[in-house]
Amino acid sequence: MYKFLSVLFFSFFIECTSIAQDIHWSQYNDNQLFQNPANAGHFEGDYRFIGNYRDQWRSVTVPFNTMAISVDSKYKNIGFGVSMFNDQAGDGRFRTVEVQGNLSYAIKLDNDSAHVIRPGINFGMNHRQINWNALYFDAQYTGYVFDPAAPTFESFQNDRKTNANLGLGLIYEWKRNDRFKVILGTSAFNLNRPNQGFYDTEIRRAIRSNSFIKGTFKLNQNWDIIPSAQYSAQSVYRELIIGASGKYYLNHPKKTYAALYGGLWYRNRDAAYISFGYDFSDLFVGISYDINFSKLVPASNARGGIEFAVRYIIKKFKPKRILHRVCPDYI
Repeated sequence: MYKFLSVLFFSFFIECTSIAQDIHWSQYNDNQLFQNPANAGHFEGDYRFIGNYRDQWRSVTVPFNTMAISVDSKYKNIGFGVSMFNDQAGDGRFRTVEVQGNLSYAIKLDNDSAHVIRPGINFGMNHRQINWNALYFDAQYTGYVFDPAAPTFESFQNDRKTNANLGLGLIYEWKRNDRFKVILGTSAFNLNRPNQGFYDTEIRRAIRSNSFIKGTFKLNQNWDIIPSAQYSAQSVYRELIIGASGKYYLNHPKKTYAALYGGLWYRNRDAAYISFGYDFSDLFVGISYDINFSKLVPASNARGGIEFAVRYIIKKFKPKRILHRVCPDYI
């Protein structure tokens, strides 16, 4: 366990001077299956539904729109779920659709379940396509004017590609109670390195690795602090996010569980962002906004992206089983 913690801690800080521009989420703690397949079934309840939406770079170019949904559940120690995301970017409406199945297994290291390890596996399909007709090329410039109806003289072999992919993950959790716990994990996706090239030349999809650590600590009767950090790497791209949220428990008149969240986060050499959230019973709604301060500021005017997250957990009613002693008739 000491070696596992050391490697995970080191991975947060190695090569942090680079910037990642791959598909990412600011509210990464509220998109658990994309973060790590071992998160499948890791919640209190029977069924969990999560929806995420991100709109980025609207002030710079054609906005990057990303939407994700997931549903997961569990049976005894086995967690299982399905996740999907749809991403569209650029003038050519370059689209990536990915559908994944996730399995996990909880291994309790002691009798009181204070220490739990969860290995997980991720498998599914990735589909990419582009609309070549929506792009413009230099051959359409006649020397005087740009004619979008002019031929491009480009030969496109394909406009879509579908591949299978595979990922693995591992999570360790130490939990004293719901308001004092630590969870950390690491994962790797695209382990089979699928070919995503549209031409005859192979372009292997790089492995995406992810490591995270998150804690929940009680400050007093009404307040918790929830710090976390996440480090992702894919080929030459790197992303480090670090920050914390404060959680305030509301005294609801009907004594229904409710809480407010407010957080401040830093994405290395790219952006800072704020987040807000609201818990009411089994429903969570969150929003965040990125403030860009990278070299793109002259074009972005410090505006990055807005993101929404919704989570709903269904808890089936389990009636208490009452045993009655049946007396014989002759008594």
